[in-house]
Amino acid sequence: MIIVLKSGASDADVADVEGRIRAMGYTPHTIHGELRNVIGAIGDDRGKERLRSLASLECVESVTPILQPFKLASREVKRGNTQVRVGNVVVGGREIVVMAGPCSVESRFQVLDVAHRVKAAGARVLRGGAFKPRTSPYAFQGLEEEGLKLLAEARRETGLPVITEVMEPDKVDVVAEHSDILQIGARNVQNFSLLRRVGEAGKPVLLKRGMSTSIQEWLLSAEYVLAGGNPNVILCERGIRTFETATRFTLDLNAVPVLKKLTHLPVVVDPSHGTGHWEYVESMAMAAVAAGADGLLIEVHPKPEEALSDGPQSLKPDKFAALMGRVRKIALAVDRDL
Repeated sequence: MIIVLKSGASDADVADVEGRIRAMGYTPHTIHGELRNVIGAIGDDRGKERLRSLASLECVESVTPILQPFKLASREVKRGNTQVRVGNVVVGGREIVVMAGPCSVESRFQVLDVAHRVKAAGARVLRGGAFKPRTSPYAFQGLEEEGLKLLAEARRETGLPVITEVMEPDKVDVVAEHSDILQIGARNVQNFSLLRRVGEAGKPVLLKRGMSTSIQEWLLSAEYVLAGGNPNVILCERGIRTFETATRFTLDLNAVPVLKKLTHLPVVVDPSHGTGHWEYVESMAMAAVAAGADGLLIEVHPKPEEALSDGPQSLKPDKFAALMGRVRKIALAVDRDL
C-alpha cells in the first residue's frame, strides 16, 4: 500500500505512521518529497486491508494499493526519477554516464593503461572484472582479490569510481571494500541470497538483466535489493537470448522506454555484451542514448586480440574515443549531457 501524507506533515507524524505500519507487521519505506512524504508499506498482501485504517489519521491524505508486483521499484510509489550518486557522478540525472574498461582485469599495466585512456575520452566510471563467471570451467576466471586491488589502485590514480562484479554472498564485503558499485551479472539476476546480501551492503548496485529474464522478473529481482534497504539500484539491459545468431544476444532497446514507464530506477545499456561484436557497439550505444538510457557500459581493451575474455566485443581505446564523440552528439540531440 502507498500512504501519502499531507503537505506539512511533521517528522513526528512520519514516525507515528511508520510505527503503526510496523505494528501491523509491515515494513515502511519512506520517500521524502519536496511537497509531501510517501510511505510504502511492504509485506504480505493478504492483510493489506488493515492498512486502509491509516486513512483516518489527520496527517494522512490517502491510502492506495500498489498494483504492480514490484512495489518499491514502481512509479506508483515514486513518480520522480531516482538518482544514484557515486562520489561526484550521478546516474539517472541529465548526464549520460559512461562506464568503460576491460572485461577482465589481466595485469597492472593493462588496467592502469585502460583507466587513464577511458578517462581521457570522457568515461566517468571504470569497469573491470576481478571475479569472472564463465560458461566453461576451463576459461579464465579472473584474478579475484588481486584484481580488486588493481582496480582500487586505478581508482586512486585516476579518481574514477570502480564497478566490478560480485558473484557470491560471502564475497560482498571484500568486493565492496575495493569498489564503488557492485555489479550483479546476468547469471545471478535471480540469485536471491546474493540480492538480499547486496541489499544490506549499502553500496550502489548495478543489476544486469538475465539472458532469459522478463522485465517483470528483472524488476522483482531489483525489489529484493530495494526491500533490503538499499535504494541505489541501477538497471542494465545487456541483451536477451532469442533465435537470432548473427549477434551474441539480441539487445532489447524496447526495454529502455518500457522501464522508464514502469520504474523510477535509472537504466543503462551494455552494447558490448548485447551484440558480442565490437563493430556494432557504437551504433547500439547511440541508439541506446536516443531511446532514453541514462548510461552505457562498454568494454575497452588495448589489445582485444590478446584479451583473456570477450576480446571480440571489446573496443580499442581509439575506437572508444571516437564512439564518445558520436554519442555526445546524440546526447545533445535528446537534451542530455555527456
